[in-house]
Amino acid sequence: MQWLYDHTGKRYLDMFAGIVTVSVGHCHPRVTEAAKSQLDKLIHCSNLFQHSAMYEYTRKLVKTLPPHLNVIYLVNSGSEANELAILLARLYTKKQDVIAFNSAYHGGTHLTQTLTALATYKYPRNNAPGIHHALMPDVYRGIWGGARCRYSPIQTKRYCECPPNQCDATNKSYEQLVNAFQYNVPITGAAALIAESIQGVAGVKEFPRYFLRKAYEMIKSTDGLFISDEVQTGFGRTGDNFWGFEMHGVSPDIVTMAKGIANGFPMGAVATTTEIAQVLTKASHFNTFGGNPVSCAAASAVLDVIKDEELQSNCKEVGNYLLTQLAKLRDQFEIVGDVRGKGLMIGVDLVQNKETRVPLNSRHMSHILDSCKDIGLILGRGGLSGNVIRIKPPMCVTMEDAKFTFDVLHYVLTKFQNKKL
Repeated sequence: MQWLYDHTGKRYLDMFAGIVTVSVGHCHPRVTEAAKSQLDKLIHCSNLFQHSAMYEYTRKLVKTLPPHLNVIYLVNSGSEANELAILLARLYTKKQDVIAFNSAYHGGTHLTQTLTALATYKYPRNNAPGIHHALMPDVYRGIWGGARCRYSPIQTKRYCECPPNQCDATNKSYEQLVNAFQYNVPITGAAALIAESIQGVAGVKEFPRYFLRKAYEMIKSTDGLFISDEVQTGFGRTGDNFWGFEMHGVSPDIVTMAKGIANGFPMGAVATTTEIAQVLTKASHFNTFGGNPVSCAAASAVLDVIKDEELQSNCKEVGNYLLTQLAKLRDQFEIVGDVRGKGLMIGVDLVQNKETRVPLNSRHMSHILDSCKDIGLILGRGGLSGNVIRIKPPMCVTMEDAKFTFDVLHYVLTKFQNKKL
């Protein structure tokens, strides 16, 4: 279920999962059967009415979340989910300003493109008002960073003088966040701070330890809301936790999710509190396809498969092994600058050389990824310069798949280093 085939019958190991979407494997029989069965019962029902597939799914979903997040809105994508999250925050707080982080990716609508801070995904048009960006801590390329910054089994190879339970990268980056609020936000404060638990499209950028907790405490102290974008980090992918925000010790007011939620069926969701949800009663809020019965049935089966097949544990076990193996590539090859991630959300940062950390150019990146594909390995690409290999496979991948991934990358990088690629 982690393999794809082209028109000639050639087999490819999918280590990108349709851009982090095929969570439990392509055409998983339980998900497929759930969707087929629902097609015979009810294909569409507006969300003016609650149908059984919606009821069953939302009851399962809330059990995975903190108890206060007991209201679920079903939508069709991560962009829609983040749009709704910002609407909720603005209506509830009666404030307009929102802080996101540099290199964030939150969607492709006008508002969520403004929240996004990657030039690759921004068109030359006016931004939506009230959106500001703070410095994203980058412990590999940033000014501050060291060898103990990450919640990850693999750390960046930078010297660190920080004592235990302290992180200079966190403290310095937090000062920049404070400045972003002081200089950009009215004295009445911001409606919300929105963050990915690990930045995905940016190339698997991880926050340093304790930073997001401090950021959370800051926005809460000013009566703003904290929104956790779990579109890529949710549903057990990071291994240790079902939701990425749990590793940071925060309790969001709003959580958004999509991608792997239904294994490829179009779906997204917003989870929030009863109190915050009440603001939508002041006008009619409607979504034609949100909570589609077939998508709900598929999503319900996804939760069952994750639990029954212990895929969260698999993410941790296979992910830790793969991270450890990929770190060997970093130690062997001059162009592998950094390996980072958690569970089965991994980034391999390719550079021109380790000293300058200048990103590998686009032509060379394309050669490397195309060579992997020619051998039978599909990988993703991310980062502002497109120089980060993104490894985010279906959560059912095995140790053998991890070994194959390592072997292919080792072979291709060796050829590149020897100028035979």
